[in-house]
Amino acid sequence: MAVFIKSITIKTKAPGDIVDLTPKVAEVVRAAGIKTGIVHVFAPHATGVFALTELESNLVHDIRRLLDEIAPQGKGWHHPANAHSHLRSMLFPPDHTLPVREGKLVTGTWQSLFFIEAGLSGRNVHIEITVIGE
Repeated sequence: MAVFIKSITIKTKAPGDIVDLTPKVAEVVRAAGIKTGIVHVFAPHATGVFALTELESNLVHDIRRLLDEIAPQGKGWHHPANAHSHLRSMLFPPDHTLPVREGKLVTGTWQSLFFIEAGLSGRNVHIEITVIGE
């Protein structure tokens, strides 16, 4: 069993920013040289999460709207400043694990893995990618 680890950094621009990670993760999988296994993607940030679904402009708008409606900013939350960011981050996972087959990342036809910035501002986001297999 082989393990390949790669850290990447992405830049988010604003709260609610959505960044497609699919090409970057696929590139790491190729570089790993692992033919069959899994790839695990993790963001060690309290207010950053992932989603795996279709990355289409109307759906992106709907995702942002959903987050705004479920956990709006300034609703009188008890946590100072960014409670809504932490509450939003509880709705999506901070990681995803996907299959690797024939040396390639496996996703559904319309699936993309993307990072959602649930925090208060844009920032540099550290992402850990681990490919495990043979």
